[in-house]
Amino acid sequence: MIIYLKSKCEDILLKKPKTKRSKRFLENRAPKLAEDVKTAMIMKGGNTNQTVTQALKDIVSSLMMHSVRQTSKKNITRPFEDSTSLEFFSKKTDCSLFLFGSHNKKRPNNLVFGRLFDFHVLDMIEVGIEKYVSLSDIKNSKCPEGTKPMLVFAGEAFDSDIEYKRLKSLLIDFFRGPTVSAVRLAGLEHVLHFTAVEGKIYMRSYRCLLKKSGCRTPRIELEEIGPSFDLVLRRTHMASDDLYKLAHRQPKALKPKKKKNISHDAFGTKFGRVHMQKQDLSKLQTRKMKGLRKRRGPVDTEDKDTQAPKVAKVES
Repeated sequence: MIIYLKSKCEDILLKKPKTKRSKRFLENRAPKLAEDVKTAMIMKGGNTNQTVTQALKDIVSSLMMHSVRQTSKKNITRPFEDSTSLEFFSKKTDCSLFLFGSHNKKRPNNLVFGRLFDFHVLDMIEVGIEKYVSLSDIKNSKCPEGTKPMLVFAGEAFDSDIEYKRLKSLLIDFFRGPTVSAVRLAGLEHVLHFTAVEGKIYMRSYRCLLKKSGCRTPRIELEEIGPSFDLVLRRTHMASDDLYKLAHRQPKALKPKKKKNISHDAFGTKFGRVHMQKQDLSKLQTRKMKGLRKRRGPVDTEDKDTQAPKVAKVES
């Protein structure tokens, strides 16, 4: 297993910035505790057709907010054979995701979703477009640009198959958008639905319509807005388990500190345990009632116990 890390030679060759602009540039590229939003690099291969070109445009314009387009020129590269050009452009544009489109006789209408770790390819999955409906073909009103989508994954393969699990993780990285603390109800209007059935992946895009229901909770209807894809899984390049675990490592400063005597259940309800000293319940102040008042004179318990019980006479 090869783990790509920075060597000492690279650190020696790095020079100190001479201008404030270059200093700001290096500080922006430096590792941070709270990383920036992941940016995707969109590339076209040496041979493409109208379907692949339009699919890349629709994905960028409607689904991905943070992307860098490299579609003005054709990039004669093959990601599964040689990924050096992808790593070079990712380091140049500071992108951790890439989407590569190509078309040839052996693999028509081809898309490659991939991500990088430390500017080296971590994993990538190749899918083929069997059926495609563009944005312009569906004449419905669209969601505003920049709307954070809700991602829905249906199908047992996304939970059981390793390749589909990685594909699910890749799609979440591509379409999740920025991390926000709160979302208003009217902002939950874009739904991306992925269904895995019989070796195919169906991707649909919907808009949520809030209708009147006669009560406080509105009635929700889904309206397809496009684009829609029927995809089939092709080649995959998976990272090793050790490298995949290394890419998910978090710094200690971001790990939540464990708090004593606090637990959560499966639904996220917070429970706390409070430790107190033993209480004397005889001194506990309660509501005063006439029936609970103490008698004035002291009662001798020993004499009370020795007294013979009274027997009632019964007349025959």
